[in-house]
Amino acid sequence: MALKALNPDAERTPSKSERAYRWIRSRIEDGRYVPGYRLVLGQIAGELDISVVPVREAIRRLEAEGLVTFERNVGAQVAMIDVTEYVHTMESLAIVEGAATRLTAHLMTPERLAQARTINDDMVASLEDFNPHRFTELNKEFHEILYDGCPNPHILDLVHRGWNRMRALRDSTFSFVPGRARESVAEHESILALIESRAEPLDIELAARNHRLATLEAFQSYQRAHTSKHLS
Repeated sequence: MALKALNPDAERTPSKSERAYRWIRSRIEDGRYVPGYRLVLGQIAGELDISVVPVREAIRRLEAEGLVTFERNVGAQVAMIDVTEYVHTMESLAIVEGAATRLTAHLMTPERLAQARTINDDMVASLEDFNPHRFTELNKEFHEILYDGCPNPHILDLVHRGWNRMRALRDSTFSFVPGRARESVAEHESILALIESRAEPLDIELAARNHRLATLEAFQSYQRAHTSKHLS
């Protein structure tokens, strides 16, 4: 009891504004609120069972931290990713992940291939009720199977760094261009078919590399179209 008296703030209940701030920030960080996601104050207030005022205060704080932007006639939304950093990361990841997939291909067991195909089937099934965050997580699991057995630790380290950088960017390309998701699972199947058929290692590497670059191209096409709308 004496200890509590010495530190009265130890068990202090967070303010409503602080609770809203933590709640929104956690959803941004774990990808549930993807870049561009619109933050509707009334909806958030309802979910937290508080008034709009502390939610507005929380969003202003997140805006100051660069996690949220506010645009007239649009409102508050999760800040878009750094496009230049995203492009550089995707380009480098395409190279190193392609190489890692090539080096891992001949080590893939039938069990690992079956596991990858099961995940890809789950991705196909998820297209009916599309959730970008869930799809992105399944996508990561799929690719981990293809590269995680890479016998070159230096290349594998670069792949892990690339994926971690993508997570830091809060990337979910599929939230911008959901049509890319259907193309992506078809390309997954093609990569698996190449591995199963013991195709030339270079063909496998190029398929994995081009798969990554196709996602980048879809994102860049979205960006060009989005920029054109604002300029017109």
